Amino acid sequence: MKTLNVNGTQIAVDQEGFLVDLNDWSEPVAEALSNAEGIELQAEHWEILHLLREFYQEFQLSPATRPLIKYTALKLSPDKGNSMHLNRLFKGTPAKLAAKLAGLPKPSNCI
Repeated sequence: MKTLNVNGTQIAVDQEGFLVDLNDWSEPVAEALSNAEGIELQAEHWEILHLLREFYQEFQLSPATRPLIKYTALKLSPDKGNSMHLNRLFKGTPAKLAAKLAGLPKPSNCI
């Protein structure tokens, strides 16, 4: 099993870098995961990551791209809940990469 070093603590991740234990997530863990992906988290990233965690608490699953777009448009704004915005933030794979950075399981329909 792979691990991620976060401030001297080893956090277990699977082969794709998703957290093994969802309770290990914290903002420093998200920073470490994003650094591994070559992304510097900005306020607009955090907004989506926290929104994804809300979605997970409500529905107990990580959303695929379409539900993520709809939920973001509903909760934030149509300007933020569109594929262009989310693809720009998360390298063209918003559902999968945002779920990983938010410490959630990989969406079931993502390869």
